[in-house]
Amino acid sequence: MTAKIPPLEIGHVFSDPVLLRTALTHRSFGTPNNERLEFLGDGILDCVIADLLYRRFPELPEGDLSRLRANLVRQETLHGLAQQLRIGTLLRLGEGELKSGGAARPSILADALEAVFGAVYLDAGFGAASEVIARLYAPLLAGLKPGQFQKDAKTRLQEWLQGRKKPLPRYVLLETSGAAHEQSFVVACEIDQPALRSQGVGSSRRIAEQNAAEAALKALNP
Repeated sequence: MTAKIPPLEIGHVFSDPVLLRTALTHRSFGTPNNERLEFLGDGILDCVIADLLYRRFPELPEGDLSRLRANLVRQETLHGLAQQLRIGTLLRLGEGELKSGGAARPSILADALEAVFGAVYLDAGFGAASEVIARLYAPLLAGLKPGQFQKDAKTRLQEWLQGRKKPLPRYVLLETSGAAHEQSFVVACEIDQPALRSQGVGSSRRIAEQNAAEAALKALNP
């Protein structure tokens, strides 16, 4: 007997429910899984959020729009939305992943939500996916204000150094540890003038670099 497709309150009824089942299937469960759908949904989400921000803030420059979009599509935001939808209770996970708390892991929940966006797109087209995303993001978009999010730490550090005609920083990966699905990265931020070396830790190299840059900014106290 075919397993029943779990309900998901996103305002879309799937013509092909198997797409939803696949979107909620982690690779630890087997194949087919949601990795390809997550890739597709990630691109769709970027496009839809860019369009929504472009229309909502007609006077905002590109840099500010990019920062707003980065905040809306980051893992933390997707994780929060996935929690609201109780996606963790619907995921199909392998036994090991289930026992290790995979149903609550932010990266798994965020990826699953992006996979759902990809599944909606394949099921009913870009318009349907746009409507689902716009509906889910409506409260977040309503609360946005221009200039709400400052430039990220790496950008601020680079601009501080450039403004003083100093060499740009280097980011060096020092260490990677942990299993593939929950790795930890340690990155050093090295500055020649003034001589400074800071470190940052994160669940991705990008996050570790940002944390290292933030530590450098605190040391420089610009």
